[in-house]
Amino acid sequence: MTNLRDSSTGSLPTIRPVLTTGLLCILALLSAVAPFATDLYLPAFPAIAADLSTGASGVQLTLTAFLVGVAVGQLVFGPLSDRFGRRLPLLIGAVVFVLSSVATVVAPTLGVLMAARVLQGLSGAAGMVLGRAVISDLAQGAAAARAMSLMMIVGGVAPVVAPLLGGAIAEPLGWRGLLAVVLGIAVLTLVAVALGVRETLPRERRAELALLKRATGSPARALLSREYAGYTLTFAFAFTVMMAYISASPFLYQSMLGLDELQYGMMFGLNALALMATSAMSAKLVTRVPPRRLIAIGLSGMGAGVLAFLGLAVTAAPVWLLAVAIFAVVASLGFVLGNATALALSAVPGAAGTASAVLGALQFALAALVSPLVSIGGEDSAVPLAIVMTGALAIAACAFASTHRRR
Repeated sequence: MTNLRDSSTGSLPTIRPVLTTGLLCILALLSAVAPFATDLYLPAFPAIAADLSTGASGVQLTLTAFLVGVAVGQLVFGPLSDRFGRRLPLLIGAVVFVLSSVATVVAPTLGVLMAARVLQGLSGAAGMVLGRAVISDLAQGAAAARAMSLMMIVGGVAPVVAPLLGGAIAEPLGWRGLLAVVLGIAVLTLVAVALGVRETLPRERRAELALLKRATGSPARALLSREYAGYTLTFAFAFTVMMAYISASPFLYQSMLGLDELQYGMMFGLNALALMATSAMSAKLVTRVPPRRLIAIGLSGMGAGVLAFLGLAVTAAPVWLLAVAIFAVVASLGFVLGNATALALSAVPGAAGTASAVLGALQFALAALVSPLVSIGGEDSAVPLAIVMTGALAIAACAFASTHRRR
């Protein structure tokens, strides 16, 4: 019979978890929590304002509260997971997300709803940041880039499906019913984590990292490395380009192109489908093409689209051409986001949780910053959007260039 005991210690060897399709589906579900929690209830804003006796700005604060919670929560759960492992913080986050979701459904006042939304964001951030960290624990290089790209497919679907679903069920369910749907997703997430996610940063590995920290200093110092900083900034500012488009899309498609709400949804969905298709293509190509080369291809496509959009915005060109340029920009993002995330986290294997937290917090901070900038010129000008996208892409390209190593 084969001796299953380790010859050096006499103990049974640790069975290392692997990145299975089932686990990847759970991680994708975790990444979809925030888009559903932010977008599903948007059609019910007027009903919330009427029911809780507040104005539009008051209801908008419930969305801001959630986004602030997400940004802060990632900075909390990331470092905790490097110290205590992935599974325990993930379970705690899932439990708090369920409880805070219950509070949003029964909230009697705007203040209670805002407090519950902050807790939702804080706890929901656990799934987002630790999902990336789990992938980094189990895969490196092309395998990690493929997994990140597949997760981006879900990330492209959720922001489109959520508002469409919310608009379809807002009237029969009401705003509390919409938040109850988020509660159902929260319960599903908790069950999935409890049954399907094993510890991917075991105690022995954490002990090794502790010894390394005492010998050489904190592995988080690697966050200052050229590779991590470069790829993180590449991801964050490429994502900023997309957030600028999303923030300005109602003005672009409805005010300038004259589309109605249904046509706007179709155009938005078409761009999301393009992002999903190129993310799937990237996941397939990354086994043969280096992730860095795919990023270069994506940034080149984005550059062509952004420069075309800038030229069209400052001239009297037909406005429908702006939609074509935007399509090229969004489609090219599929080659950038997943690969840049994978390469950033691969640069700091000793602090993947902290690295994922910084990446996610920067992503949401820039998203919150860019939203008001694209509307400076009013509803009838695409020039501010063009300027913001050009500037963000220029930073992303410079950050990517900084990661190049001379042979």
